[in-house]
Amino acid sequence: MTSTKPTLFQEIEKVISTFNFETISGERRNILQPLIDFIQAKVASNQEVRLNLICTHNSRRSHLSQVWAQTAAAFYDLKNVFCYSGGTEATAMFPMAAKTLAKQGFQIRTLAEGNNPVYTIKYSENEHPIIGFSKTFDDPFNPDSEFAAIMTCSSADQGCPFIPGAEKRIPITFEDPKAFDNTPQQAEKYEERSLQIATEMFYVFSKIKI
Repeated sequence: MTSTKPTLFQEIEKVISTFNFETISGERRNILQPLIDFIQAKVASNQEVRLNLICTHNSRRSHLSQVWAQTAAAFYDLKNVFCYSGGTEATAMFPMAAKTLAKQGFQIRTLAEGNNPVYTIKYSENEHPIIGFSKTFDDPFNPDSEFAAIMTCSSADQGCPFIPGAEKRIPITFEDPKAFDNTPQQAEKYEERSLQIATEMFYVFSKIKI
């Protein structure tokens, strides 16, 4: 049977070729293991995999995590993986997060302007785009059951000890690139955080046995 693995955009493939899983510490691998276990259990039982990646404002880390996790699933040819994102409050997807993804090869279009713009984010010519906008984790756009809640920031992790409908709650927190907003290091730090998130999400999906 011919593989129907999606062809990712060439620029994204170039970024992926730079990933080095050896840079992931043993401590981080232990933090990532529950996510690997959750995905593997779903795949082994032929169930859909739903991940809701959550940070406080659904503006930076949760979007980067959602996009890279969905891309990793495509890269490793895992079917029926659906990645979402949300916050404890809705604000807007921060423009530098979108610019960082565009620089790393994603094709991004603005569907709607305003205080909370809506973006389409494509990683492959023929795959359905990811819809990027800020929303709460329990927004109707997101699943209300049968998903894992991935807490990508410490404040959301501490502030939301319980996520209604989640089968599993997994803290995988990242440092906030917001600390470098309006500094000369802003673009560099957003890219650095995006690459860390990408490398770890690809490590997770590389461990899944189909």
